[in-house]
Amino acid sequence: MSTPHNEANKGDFAKTVIMPGDPLRAKYIAENFLDNYKLVNQVRGMLAYTGTYKGKEISVMAHGMGMPSVGIYSYELFKFYDVENIIRIGSCGGYKPELKLFDIVLSENVFSESNYALTLNNDDCHIVSSSKELNSIIENTAKETNTNIISGNTVSTDCFDVYMTDVNKFLERLPENFNPVSVEMEAFALFYNAKLLNKKASCLMSVVDSKFIKNVATAEERQTGLNNMIKLALDAAIKIYIIITKLIFK
Repeated sequence: MSTPHNEANKGDFAKTVIMPGDPLRAKYIAENFLDNYKLVNQVRGMLAYTGTYKGKEISVMAHGMGMPSVGIYSYELFKFYDVENIIRIGSCGGYKPELKLFDIVLSENVFSESNYALTLNNDDCHIVSSSKELNSIIENTAKETNTNIISGNTVSTDCFDVYMTDVNKFLERLPENFNPVSVEMEAFALFYNAKLLNKKASCLMSVVDSKFIKNVATAEERQTGLNNMIKLALDAAIKIYIIITKLIFK
């Protein structure tokens, strides 16, 4: 069964989907990390592939930019394609001076001023959490692979924060003691969809700019220079696959 936004048939997606924002990053992951991959969606250029990584079935699909876009694609994957887990991998801005370019951030809780939850579900919710189970798997995988990650809270915005006329005014509106380490534009909608549909979601991000760093990552670096984060997400997905398989055949 296809949707207006996804031409894939039911069964074309693995139970765990890695979701970058950029369609070209999805293509890059399929071509450089997956074996026996096939293109399962290209509607509106939102590329999706299913293949194997280290012998286990994994899907990767782009979700576009912003909460409305990721909201549509993640909702449909959860609701209509029986996807159980989504790990978003993307870029973020750093809100802490100790963060360096390409440091990997794992989101714990996300705050947003967006009315996404109110519009979707009549729920005036503005803070939502990632899956503790998925985050634990990712953290353990990071330790095993000697990959350094920083766990912390994230802010999801409706505009590119660099373009805000007064970012300090925005920061003053954050909940007391929320203390975010990063800012991006999608995690809130993804996490809320997972909460609403009783699924699991996490978000890994690489720092590509910061008000504390003069240099910013180039467009090419944002597309292809995030391999450590990609490998971490894929290796975590393998552990998730093994856990699901054990539960099925227990």
